[in-house]
Amino acid sequence: MKIVIADYPESMMPTHELEKQVLMQGLADCQVVIFPYHDDQRAKFLQEIHDADALLTAFIKVDEDVLAAAPQLKVISINATGYDNVDLAAAKRHHVAVCPVGEYCTEDVAEFTITTMLALVRNLKAYLTDVDQHHQWRYDYAQPNCRLSNLTLGIFGLGKIGRSVAKKAAALGMTVLANDPFISKENYAKVANQVQLVSVTDLLSRADVVTNHMNLNDSNHDFFTADRFAQMTKHPYFINMARGAEVDEQALVAALDAGQLRGAALDVLATEFPDLAHNLLVGRENVLITPHTAFYSTDSLTALQTISCQNIVYYLTGQLEKVFKLVVNPAKEEK
Repeated sequence: MKIVIADYPESMMPTHELEKQVLMQGLADCQVVIFPYHDDQRAKFLQEIHDADALLTAFIKVDEDVLAAAPQLKVISINATGYDNVDLAAAKRHHVAVCPVGEYCTEDVAEFTITTMLALVRNLKAYLTDVDQHHQWRYDYAQPNCRLSNLTLGIFGLGKIGRSVAKKAAALGMTVLANDPFISKENYAKVANQVQLVSVTDLLSRADVVTNHMNLNDSNHDFFTADRFAQMTKHPYFINMARGAEVDEQALVAALDAGQLRGAALDVLATEFPDLAHNLLVGRENVLITPHTAFYSTDSLTALQTISCQNIVYYLTGQLEKVFKLVVNPAKEEK
């Protein structure tokens, strides 16, 4: 049995010992192949997965060509919560299961969201710049804001991360609004005493801070457009901890330039590997950009590797009920 762990080198784990350990404990005779992927090596990658039973990846585009090149492939394990890099329709046609990690970093991303919100509202980057680069000692260098407890937070996407952010923000005394057309009554009930569900228009007009935690889908590509930034009448801070594709980046730059936004905190940009030297969002005192690091902690890394490899083990050994999350399940499709 052959398992291929492949991704762009920048996205791979520093070591693969834990992944190998989990896979080999569950699949005693398996062969684990590590393949650092580059776009110009796609032909070699297709050759490598020709006899693979499982593929573990996060960012490689898995399309019809990949699936056709891997006739023995049974399962694609995504070591991430998002799976928009996989053509799910093609996976169904080829009877290949797809299982992302449904939960491994909720608390980490929520903590990071609150951290960056506090940094924006209290102007930390501006003050650090003034001290480190200007060598000045000025408490009034930046325009002050209200206390956090007097501000309203608007959350797009009230999934696990959004709900965790809501609870933390409410504990800090903030008024919390949210918009999520897909949330179930059961999940909303978990935070109903802390969060008011409102329309998109209502949230945009009332929030002092807008934070995005939506899963990427066909309905929210470029969700945050020039028109939506113009509707943010309180000139809020904007935070994106979800997907860069949900934000029109040129519109975001224009909104910052026009003062429609007070500032922004972005853990994702339009592409996963951005040209930072030429990005117009870089170098601003009111913009915090981090390299998709909101998830990053020792606890989350252990959980990410363990769950994604256990998903492979469980699927290949027929323990489908133990797979954390199946978004394509050939066994169910065949019934």
